Amino acid sequence: MKSLQQAFAAITDSCQPLTLLSCGGSASVIASHWAEHHPDSLLTELDHRMALNAFPLSQTHDLALVCDTLEHLSHNDGQLLLGQLRNFGTHQIAVAVSENAHWRFQDFIGLGFSRQGPVCDGDTECLLYTYNIDSYNHRRSWNNPDHWANPDMWGKAWW
Repeated sequence: MKSLQQAFAAITDSCQPLTLLSCGGSASVIASHWAEHHPDSLLTELDHRMALNAFPLSQTHDLALVCDTLEHLSHNDGQLLLGQLRNFGTHQIAVAVSENAHWRFQDFIGLGFSRQGPVCDGDTECLLYTYNIDSYNHRRSWNNPDHWANPDMWGKAWW
């Protein structure tokens, strides 16, 4: 099983973010390390106790790393935090939540996240979920005027 820091480091390396947001212990460690070795990148750190007060964000971020945060928020506040990160244009989000938290698989799937698997953060086992705007809503070949009912009537009649 990977450590949470290894998983976050791999995600950060694959994303190569110019703007990075972190919230929580291991997330801040990896984000600070990235910013230290990539001086052209911009790092925004959120305090996990005051994360909701940061919105609206001043800019869109390429990557957000979140850990040790959802466990300290109510379920509604956690959904609000993840929804705001996603809706304010963060391109990719990686979230780790402890297995004994009140979060379920369906909660993350409902927000558009994918389960990546278990990771460990010290003595705590966590589950890693990711969101990527580029792969969230794939293009469907049938979703165009050629495949709608009555395509020959497209643009001819208004009812």
